Amino acid sequence: MTLLALWKPYGFVSRFTPEDGHPGLGELVDVPGVYPIGRLDADSEGLLLLGDDGPLAHALTNPRFAHPRAYWAQVDGVPDDAALAALARGVVVKGRRTRPAQARRLPDEPALPPRPVPIRTRKAIPTSWIELVLGEGRNRQVRRMTAAVGHPTLRLVRVAIGPLRLLALGLAPGEWRVLARGEEDALRASAR
Repeated sequence: MTLLALWKPYGFVSRFTPEDGHPGLGELVDVPGVYPIGRLDADSEGLLLLGDDGPLAHALTNPRFAHPRAYWAQVDGVPDDAALAALARGVVVKGRRTRPAQARRLPDEPALPPRPVPIRTRKAIPTSWIELVLGEGRNRQVRRMTAAVGHPTLRLVRVAIGPLRLLALGLAPGEWRVLARGEEDALRASAR
């Protein structure tokens, strides 16, 4: 079995072939027989796993298993406690309530490399960073959740899948590596 961790950069789609003018993962990863485990939109960045283990992929991505994924979102404005509580309870997105999540403000801007396309800035509205930990992965879920509480997402980075933390993997945007045996074992144990 092969299991890779990739820092998917901004602008790439979570498939090997290009789509809608966005480059695919094939420009970054040349390992035959691996496939993305989950997805990140072209305008999202961060940890993406690739592998050839179907049952593990199912355990990590099926919402029934509620496998945690953590995201850092730079949002318009500064969410107050009520907005964070609403995110934690779950908000209605496209007619369905999201599952409960963990939501908190980050005390400082995280140490991330700059995005190749800067976010929009407005003099009258500050930005802030929040962390959301979700057990489901609906299409554009974080963006829709933050918009539902009045704080649209400007930049989104997946920073963890289960026990794997993006910044601890030693990768830069566009880099990948095979998971070490201990990392893979911890991920598999968390998926049970």
